[in-house]
Amino acid sequence: MMKRIYLSPPYLNGCERAMLLDAIDSNWVTTLGPHVDAFELEICQKIGVGFAAALSSGTSALHLALVLLGIEHGDEVVTSTLTFAASANAITYCGARPVFIDSDRETWNLDPTLLEEELASCQRRGRLPKAVLVVDIYGQCASYGPILATCERYGIPVIEDAAEALGASYEGRCAGTFGTMGVLSFNGNKIITTSGGGMIVSGQKKYIDRARFLATQARDPFPYYHHTNIGYNYRMSNLLAAVGRGQLLTLDEKIERKRAINDAYRVRLRDIPGIEFMPEAPHARSTFWLTCILVDPALFGATAEDIRLNLEANNVESRPVWKPMHLQPVFRGYRVRGGAVTEELFRRGLCLPSGCGLEEADVEFVSSLISECFDARSEHRQRSGETKAGHGNLVDSVPSQRGNS
Repeated sequence: MMKRIYLSPPYLNGCERAMLLDAIDSNWVTTLGPHVDAFELEICQKIGVGFAAALSSGTSALHLALVLLGIEHGDEVVTSTLTFAASANAITYCGARPVFIDSDRETWNLDPTLLEEELASCQRRGRLPKAVLVVDIYGQCASYGPILATCERYGIPVIEDAAEALGASYEGRCAGTFGTMGVLSFNGNKIITTSGGGMIVSGQKKYIDRARFLATQARDPFPYYHHTNIGYNYRMSNLLAAVGRGQLLTLDEKIERKRAINDAYRVRLRDIPGIEFMPEAPHARSTFWLTCILVDPALFGATAEDIRLNLEANNVESRPVWKPMHLQPVFRGYRVRGGAVTEELFRRGLCLPSGCGLEEADVEFVSSLISECFDARSEHRQRSGETKAGHGNLVDSVPSQRGNS
């Protein structure tokens, strides 16, 4: 049986083993510990932020960020519709309602123009949202220049969900450092992983101090367990932080490998009609955490789903672009501004295998399977045209019909 090519598997470099054994040998394996402290400090140094708290997941970091801003029942939080469900789910944990904003085509992230329209509309109704939660998609930062300017004008805090974008930058500034707080994820498929884990970061110490308190069950400073607040069991273990420290050592190399894989796909697929790639926005540098393509069936002759099925039949994992939150049954009836762009991205988009361990032969194999879909449909069309010509049909009319099929 041919080997399985996964979408974005963990990629270990050997540094993790030594740090993990150090944590085990110290017998400090539970929450908190020296590796947790060091991991937080190293992340701060890497992305240029003041303070950080390592947590059990990116979702827990999102939830805490919203709690720290005082989001509660009945509030509204504006967020991206093209995202993993955790972004919107965390809003509902607070009893608040997400308001979804379409993407722009330049970044695939939250559209700054539509955000301005939504906030202006909210102001006219006399009810502004309590926060804007911006998501950085597939390794690329949103357009934070206009987004932050708009939110500042309306006095609304920003949370940056950079779960998919550690190592990316916008105008030279690292993902996770925009807005009041930023959120990172170290899930198994992310560019660096702790197997499961996340982090909340901020330039303001008060938020991170409060996050640490709430994440450790909000235990007050008494010799016995005393609680005046509802808390959460959200802290990262010393073992997982040790793995994260080893992973962080080679973040830059992983980014370069992801970008090289993206380049390799572009070279191999550049001459195939109907295939285009997620753009890298001006003034930004993407990690290309996942390489994503759009398929135009009219030009390519097959759909993104046809490609996905052909890849799966050959033991290659791929995945459609995120289904927009406003199309999810659980969020039916929630307000959305725009939607046509993300609906098209979902309909035409496909995420290709992008793991750092992907070999050149793997990229070649995946690309050949995509080409195979195009070649098969082209051959079918050619045979169809020959049959029609043999029956006296107008051969000259066939090319234009093919282009619209």
